[in-house]
Amino acid sequence: METALVGVATGVIKPVLSKLTDMLEKECARLKSVNRNTQFLRGEMRSMSATLQIIADSEELDREVIIWRDDVRELSFDMEDCIDDIMARVDQTRESSTGLDKFFEKMNTWTKLKGQHKMANMLEELKARAIEASEKHKRYNFAPPTHHSGQSAIDPRLQALFVEVDKLVGMDGPKEHIVRQLTRERVVGSSGQLQVVSIVGAGGLGKTTLANQVYHTIKSQFPHAAFVSISCNPDIKKILRDIAKGVGISEKTPDDDVENLIHRLREHLQDKRYFIVIDDLWDTEAWKIIRLGLVNNDHGSKIITTTRNIAVASCCCSQQGHIYEMKPLSFDDSKRLFFTRAFGSDDLCYPHLAEVSKQILEKCAGLPLAIITLSSLLADEHAEDKWNRVLAIIGSALAKDPGADKMTKILSLSYFDLPHHLRTCFLYLSLYPEDYQINKQSLINKWIAEGFIHEIQGWSKHELGETYFNDLINRSLIQPINVKYGQTKACRVHDIILDFIKCKAAQENFVTSFDDVEHRDTSGHRLVRRLSVNSLKNGKVALLISPILSHVRSLAVFGDLVQYSLRSFPALRMLDLAECSELENRHLTNIGKLFLLKYLRIGQCQITELPKEIGELRYLETLDISGTRIYKLPSTFTNLKRLVRLYAPRYSSFPYGVIGQMQNLEELEDLGVNKPMVSGVFSELEKSLQEFGQLTKLRTLGVHFHFYSLHLPKSGTQGVEGLERYVGALIASCKVHHLYFNYEYDGLWYPHPLSLEPWCSTTPCSLRKLHITHCFLDKVPKWMSELGNLRELNLCILIMKPKDVAVLGAMPTLVFLELETFYGASRRIFFIHGGFRSLKYLKLIISRCGTAVEFGARSMPKLEHLKLYLKVHKRECVNGAFDFGIQHLSALTKIDISIFGRHNFHVKKRIETAIMTLNRRPTLSFEHTYRGRSQCEHFEEFVNSYGAIYGVPTEMIRSFHAEQDKV
Repeated sequence: METALVGVATGVIKPVLSKLTDMLEKECARLKSVNRNTQFLRGEMRSMSATLQIIADSEELDREVIIWRDDVRELSFDMEDCIDDIMARVDQTRESSTGLDKFFEKMNTWTKLKGQHKMANMLEELKARAIEASEKHKRYNFAPPTHHSGQSAIDPRLQALFVEVDKLVGMDGPKEHIVRQLTRERVVGSSGQLQVVSIVGAGGLGKTTLANQVYHTIKSQFPHAAFVSISCNPDIKKILRDIAKGVGISEKTPDDDVENLIHRLREHLQDKRYFIVIDDLWDTEAWKIIRLGLVNNDHGSKIITTTRNIAVASCCCSQQGHIYEMKPLSFDDSKRLFFTRAFGSDDLCYPHLAEVSKQILEKCAGLPLAIITLSSLLADEHAEDKWNRVLAIIGSALAKDPGADKMTKILSLSYFDLPHHLRTCFLYLSLYPEDYQINKQSLINKWIAEGFIHEIQGWSKHELGETYFNDLINRSLIQPINVKYGQTKACRVHDIILDFIKCKAAQENFVTSFDDVEHRDTSGHRLVRRLSVNSLKNGKVALLISPILSHVRSLAVFGDLVQYSLRSFPALRMLDLAECSELENRHLTNIGKLFLLKYLRIGQCQITELPKEIGELRYLETLDISGTRIYKLPSTFTNLKRLVRLYAPRYSSFPYGVIGQMQNLEELEDLGVNKPMVSGVFSELEKSLQEFGQLTKLRTLGVHFHFYSLHLPKSGTQGVEGLERYVGALIASCKVHHLYFNYEYDGLWYPHPLSLEPWCSTTPCSLRKLHITHCFLDKVPKWMSELGNLRELNLCILIMKPKDVAVLGAMPTLVFLELETFYGASRRIFFIHGGFRSLKYLKLIISRCGTAVEFGARSMPKLEHLKLYLKVHKRECVNGAFDFGIQHLSALTKIDISIFGRHNFHVKKRIETAIMTLNRRPTLSFEHTYRGRSQCEHFEEFVNSYGAIYGVPTEMIRSFHAEQDKV
């Protein structure tokens, strides 16, 4: 069977082959001439597919070959549009009451309405184009490719690689210089005037990386800090809003203009010490406007700017400023960086590669982006001929232009080394604007909708998408951001790389930006296939509909868009309107006309309902309405039988019977349960349990509970039992892989501790992630130690006891653990030797004073990242544990300590001393916050106030506390 892949150069030729086969097997082949033409087209396209795969790996092609390739690619797109249109109408008729025979009876009427685009005529036209392309193919002699694509294994140590990138070789000196420059007034006693440091240098030298390292090094010294990235055509209003959000201005007024934002910033920062990074400034006018909002208040505030233009840097530093000019890496630093990335060691080089590696580094000329790109390309590659081949290509490319083309040629080399499926996914990132934070989950779902990912045995499409995403990170082609639980939640594309892939995407007619459409010669024969409309910089724009847009299959809108109609895009498979501001319900009126739509994302709070026509989207697989205020689905929603992923807005809840009919659902997130209880029983929970039980394919489930005190029985026990039954039943079902529970009770935590001890599955459990948040458990149930697949756990325990620690420590596959507790039994939480064999990440929050946290020798042999959140008002608050036994955690690479209270009593100094005993010398982030409350918040005070807050008898909590203190 043909593999259904979409290629950059091949268009959708392989999916077309599969669909042509399906047409021959279905009833539409009964139409005269359809069968004959379908067989012919399948044969012709199959013969051209192999040649297209070969020339896809060629960097240089003759003009005639380029024209032929483009013609075949466009032919494949048109062919798929035709086939999909036919099959969609067949499916619609089959599902209707008219029956299939009536469809064929009415076919002549339908084709007349379609005018020149009759089904038979369209196939005849496609056949003629295929014959013409085949004849051209025979006339041309195709040269072998100048470069073959390669494939590298995905490095599973994503988090470690990310840390290595964050500590780029050659950055320590520049970082120390800038930190010293920014903190020099503490040494020389200079004034507290606002100080600016501007980092200037060519693209690719690491200006943003350097600024980011300085930012994370000293931001804890400033109560208010923000890191803001801009572009060459900056949106000043957005920049000012981002700064305002970063420094703690929570109010958001949509009508704020630039002048109002400046006034609000100045007023807010008037008496505050702040630290701002303005990344990637391009012109002096933008800086002058931004600078108006950053008041000089004599509090020792700091600003860092990065720019490629020395004139902009001089303008930034005209008063109380310092320019730091970035330099290329020295040869020694280049070698260290190269070998660290290629072989995992800064001094490891195989003897037979010594000379060729030296020549490669000389060609890189100290440019970090070039070094990282090439070392990733050659990672774990030991064959000398591969290194010589790379050297030869680099040499010829650099010889042509010693200027800016060096970077482009190296990026081109990296691009052509990608396997075809990754090349397609990589170019798809050109759909997004500069500095955009691309959500990984959304991106992978779009890849799936576009047909870039096909299932293989033992792997789901989403799992394969994760490997594609990680591979792009490992190749240093995208920048990971928001890394949590060892998973990168989002990414950004560096400006240089984005420029490259936008150019490549335009050449291949893969993605077209709105500016390209605006200036395009509409007399050209190439239709726009994927369209990105970006009005974030230019304000409201009107998308003028033209024939070249009639076959757009993907549309993403960023900013305002007016004067458009969904009826103008009948071939859409992917529609992303989440960033389309001012989107309203009326704009979705014709959504039902998009018969072929597979992916729909809407994310504006003005959207409060979906039209009933949503039920006509029979091919829809992903529906993301999480950013809307849609809390009720129309009855026609049950027609979406192919829906696989549903992301709902928080607090949403749907009528009983709706979700249960979505038999293909695999992901269901943020489903709301916020109905009142009847007679002390969670009737809504019982109903939703029945529905979830019908979803045999469900793998990810996120449920958000929201209750008000008036819904809860006064004793609280019936409500607790209902929740326990609900949570326990879902865990015991063992169907889902990822399970998330979140509780809210009058906007606070659910007041009664739950017991999950009775709920244990009798069969091996498939759970890999389990989060139960905003609701405390009475203890860690014993059966959790038997969860053989669980890697990620987030729990809240009322009081941590040694038994709880033992159960958690016995979990064999646990890698990421987040715990929150009020207190430790006997005022102590001790992690002993023999547990937590796989744990790499631990976050521990102790919300009341008086508990000692101690790590024993070899208690967590693989722990790399430790986060502790404690309250310390006086020495007794940590119960004598100042260094926490950190010296026993030999694998640590990163420590984050947050102290809330009046004093830290030398905690930081003791931890630093402990760190000095560790070989890896982990980085330490120490945050001390004091909000004016000097009174200790021990557990006893919490008990006394517990009943007053929630109306729950305090004796119940007191007796529970007393019982645990006996342990």
